[in-house]
Amino acid sequence: MGSTDPVVVVAHWQTAETELGTVLAHVAALRPQALAEPGCLGYQAFQSVDDPTHLLLVEHYRDAAALDEHLASRHYQELAVERVRPLLTNRQVELLQPRKAT
Repeated sequence: MGSTDPVVVVAHWQTAETELGTVLAHVAALRPQALAEPGCLGYQAFQSVDDPTHLLLVEHYRDAAALDEHLASRHYQELAVERVRPLLTNRQVELLQPRKAT
């Protein structure tokens, strides 16, 4: 991953129906804190129409260093790692970068 290239995080989260409200509340709390980070260019959460327990998060960061800062932040560690992850039944994360013209 090029260190100065933008990074997009696509996270698929699956949770139990009984935990959905709690997970959504944590996402709502995390979003403004992530957007306040200087390197965070965008943060959107989506919910599947067919399966409301499936969430998709799309995050845009200035570069790899900005993503590293986000992952090390107190709010990410407390909300995403400590509170949300234990409530997930499945979690898949992809890191993407813009395709360079050839």
